[in-house]
Amino acid sequence: MLRWLRTMLELVRFSHTVYALPFALISATMATVADLRDGARIRPLDWLGILACMVFARTTAMAFNRLVDRHYDAQNPRTAGRHLPRGTVTPGQVKALILGSSALFIASCFLFVASNNNWLPVLLSVPVLIFICGYSYAKRFTALAHVWLGASLMLAPIAAWIAIRGTVEWPPVVLGLAVLFWVSGFDIIYACQDTEFDRRVGLHSLPARVGVKNALRISAALHVLTVVFLALLPVTFPLGVIYTIGVVGIAVLLAYEHWIVRPDDLTRVNVAFFNVNAIVSLGMLLVTWLDLAVG
Repeated sequence: MLRWLRTMLELVRFSHTVYALPFALISATMATVADLRDGARIRPLDWLGILACMVFARTTAMAFNRLVDRHYDAQNPRTAGRHLPRGTVTPGQVKALILGSSALFIASCFLFVASNNNWLPVLLSVPVLIFICGYSYAKRFTALAHVWLGASLMLAPIAAWIAIRGTVEWPPVVLGLAVLFWVSGFDIIYACQDTEFDRRVGLHSLPARVGVKNALRISAALHVLTVVFLALLPVTFPLGVIYTIGVVGIAVLLAYEHWIVRPDDLTRVNVAFFNVNAIVSLGMLLVTWLDLAVG
């Protein structure tokens, strides 16, 4: 059982939850602070629901992606060693994982009903699942698939705010836009590895459409927008000097990411994708928490 669980966690790259979860927690923290200022109390069930929803939504989307892309993965030397092409798991097992995690995601949304009679997460649960799973087909017909992925992760801070406040307000939207441009930018960098493969099989990634050099330029522009929207967040929610210093640090990290990945040298894409972006998300969470704690 433990071996099976470990295999499934590897299948969905569970460790990559670190990219979206911190921004959901930032939004949840800001929403809780706003609630406290309005005289409401902290509701632990809301936080439990956010954590559960993040895990099960991402598991559903990632397992679905692995399932529908398994034939492409088998043809691509870079991905041929993944679990489905290798036969470590069967399509039936992955389908069961998708159904189970989808059901648990929807069930987790009822925690917000129990906590604060908030039905919005329940009503939005199925549309959210459809949207984030739809990303897996986007590359088949549009080079903007990277933006679809960014929009999927953009939902994390917006959904976390809705879960606690039951409304859509500017702070999670601005934070969500930062996530949108950040994820879109680093997904373009990651896709540069498969440029020739995508062209050969007819997949519509941005590097395949405009070339690696131009794709990296677009990625850099998107990351400039990331910093802009992070810098705008204090306009919508009271954050101070510590947060501002954190944004400067994020700008330096993103600049470093583009310095180590060049059109003629993609050997450090994985360093940029995994290491730098993990520091970006976790660092943003820590400086925001510290800023709010001190403030």
